[in-house]
Amino acid sequence: MYVTITPQKLGDNYTASVADFVAYLEKENEDKSVEDIEPFFNQHGDAISSKQVIHEIDGNTAKLKKNEPKFYSITLNPSQYELKKLQNHSEALKQYTREVMKSYAASFNREINGRPIHVDDIKYFAKIEHERSYKGTDKAIQENAPYHKKIVALKNEIQQIKSGRQIGDISEKQRQIKQLEREAPHKSNGQMITQGMAKEGSQSHIHIIVSRKDQSNRYSLSPGSKYKTSEVELNGKTVKRGFDRDAFYKNAETTFDRQFGYKRNYVETYQARKTFTKQPQQYYASIMGLPTNEKAIAFKMLGKAGLSTPLMNIPTNKVQLVMKAIKQLKRGVGKAIESGSIGI
Repeated sequence: MYVTITPQKLGDNYTASVADFVAYLEKENEDKSVEDIEPFFNQHGDAISSKQVIHEIDGNTAKLKKNEPKFYSITLNPSQYELKKLQNHSEALKQYTREVMKSYAASFNREINGRPIHVDDIKYFAKIEHERSYKGTDKAIQENAPYHKKIVALKNEIQQIKSGRQIGDISEKQRQIKQLEREAPHKSNGQMITQGMAKEGSQSHIHIIVSRKDQSNRYSLSPGSKYKTSEVELNGKTVKRGFDRDAFYKNAETTFDRQFGYKRNYVETYQARKTFTKQPQQYYASIMGLPTNEKAIAFKMLGKAGLSTPLMNIPTNKVQLVMKAIKQLKRGVGKAIESGSIGI
């Protein structure tokens, strides 16, 4: 499970309204029948219109400054391994989202009228999407890039020849284009993968728009707080503050595992991702210390993310080989994290 929390984009090039983001999330509903449309939902409501989402988020910004985010975007990105555990993706992910938002509320070290934050204090709207397209950061796009660049150049030459501004053999250039398309290392259904092409397999994921202010429009609840969880003296009173992201990310995993009976491998855990970032040697050692069957699954997952697997046979006490293995892990796992292709 790959979870992100992103503040509203601010600046001269971005509107203060949530309208553009809502429109972006509605793109997948274009040209679909009423039965196939995925509407917005929240903790207690279904089939919420985009108009209502915009009205409620934009209208819930009391006393926020111009340079403060009015809303946050949370994405819940199950891996294809996790999605295989689901029967009805839409209904299962809707139930899962509502449980995750309970954890989101509980991750605030805040009180309202002397009680902890509850999910009903959170104003949010969520939407499930079932499609993804290839982005420039994806491994397949980056490794196909040299071929794509040559193809674009050849197509430009063909246009120059057709317009009479250049002399050349169009048929030969078309042959070269087809040859490059065949040689490109990454394909989908026989076609060279290019930016914007739909990804194959299950791609269901959830977007959540969360208001910065609580339901009453009185209290500011920021998951981007620089304070993790702490207490401070204010006017002679002890005030709680902060948001525990670690707890939220971990609970998003354990909620999924509990709800769907999923057995999570080490490389899929949030803790593994943190260890990889801060202590890559420990990350490698942890993988090598797994039971044989779990280690095989771990390297299978990393292999599908684009990492070669001879690392399995390197003893942890071979320092030079281990360091070489760690460098390979840094490259391979880094690309996996960027593409969100495995839940780490």
